Order: sequence, then C-alpha cells, then structure tokens
Amino acid sequence: MPSSVIKYFSYDVASETLKIIFITEMIYLYKNVPERIYKMLKASGSKGRYFNRHIKDKFKFQKLAEE
Repeated sequence: MPSSVIKYFSYDVASETLKIIFITEMIYLYKNVPERIYKMLKASGSKGRYFNRHIKDKFKFQKLAEE
C-alpha cells in the first residue's frame, strides 16, 4: 500500500539497518532494528502510523543527504 509519508524503505539483515526514504526525499538509516520490526512495517496497512509508533524515537538513526 502506498504511503503518504514514506516513499521507499529497505532492510539489511546483516547490519540490522533500516533505510527509509521519506516523501520529502530525506533519507534516514535506523540502526539495530530487529528484522521483525521491518517485517511488521512491510505488512502494515499504514506505514506512517507504524513508523511513528514503533520506529521513530525508538532507534538511533543517521540522517543522510537528501536523495
């Protein structure tokens, strides 16, 4: 389902890093994210709501340059 907040996301199992590109073109890498969190985000009907409840302010992140 398309999101009004998240443009794209991917997950690296080896480093437990979740990469999220927002509609605003901002790119964030969230560190030490369990794979189950990624899978739940992927399955969520509302990616933005899931992100706000389960990822934002819960994991350390690195902000990258805009896309």
